[in-house]
Amino acid sequence: MITSENQLRMWMVGGLGGDSAAHGRLLRALLPLLRRYYRRRMPGQDDAIEDLVQETLIAVHTRRGTYDPARPFTAWLHAIARYKMIDAFRRTGRTVPIEGMEDLLVTEGFEDASNAEADLDRLLAGLSPKQAAAIRATRIEGLSTAEAAARQQIGESDLKISVHRGLKALATRVKNSLL
Repeated sequence: MITSENQLRMWMVGGLGGDSAAHGRLLRALLPLLRRYYRRRMPGQDDAIEDLVQETLIAVHTRRGTYDPARPFTAWLHAIARYKMIDAFRRTGRTVPIEGMEDLLVTEGFEDASNAEADLDRLLAGLSPKQAAAIRATRIEGLSTAEAAARQQIGESDLKISVHRGLKALATRVKNSLL
C-alpha cells in the first residue's frame, strides 16, 4: 500500500509534536518508499541500497526539526535521500551518468541547463578568489576538506572558514536579490 503525502505529513507533524507512535508509523512507512527510490537509481546494488535506506531513516529522525510543515514532506524526504546517495557515491569514488538531466533540471526549477554554469560563475565571481575556489572544490567538485586545502595550499581550518564565509555571502546576495 502506498502512503499518501497527507498521511506522511500528518505522521511527521505528529512526531514533531511528541507522538512517538506517529513517528514510528512514519519511519515504517518510509521503508518501502526509500527502497523504491534507491532501486530506481541504483539497480542491482541491494546491500548499498539497504545501507542508504538506514542512513536516510537516521537522517529523517535526527534532522526532523528542520522539516517545515508548510512544505511537502516528500520533497524534504527526497532531498535527504538524494544527498545521502550523493555522499555514498563520493565515498566510493563512483560517478554516475545522469540520464534525462534536462527533465530533472526543469522539475528542480532550472529553466535552461546551459546557463547553469554561467550563473554559477557569476555568483562565485562576487566572492574573493579564495572563497570561490574553496566553494568550487568542496561543494561543486566534491573534494574533501583535506583535499581542497592541499590543492589551495592552505590549512583545513582556513578552508572551512572560507567556505562558510563565502556561502554566507552568497546566501545574503541571493536573499537580497529576491526581495
